Amino acid sequence: MICRIWHGWTAHTNADTYDSYLRNELFPQVRRDLEKHGYRGFHVLRIDRGAEIEFMTMVWFESMKAVEKFAGANCETPVISEKARKLLSHFENRCEHYELSGFDWPLDEHRAV
Repeated sequence: MICRIWHGWTAHTNADTYDSYLRNELFPQVRRDLEKHGYRGFHVLRIDRGAEIEFMTMVWFESMKAVEKFAGANCETPVISEKARKLLSHFENRCEHYELSGFDWPLDEHRAV
């Protein structure tokens, strides 16, 4: 399992819009397009850095071959839509790809899904 990690920053006024775009537009589209080709899900983390809001996206794929279906042959280059570019104040120009080496997420049987 591969985790594609990337960071971008927004102004406070754009943070909720960008967050909503990721969760409600971008990643649902990625799921529709790539789920059969190795896409496995995403996490979005955000933190208030004072003058800006920093976002970290963690996008999960079953292999580097699956990452390449999403990002192309130069998979370190981020895939950023025009809509996202308008909301971001700046962003990393490189993605990192980590191999999952361990995992533990206790199940809460009483939590509504």
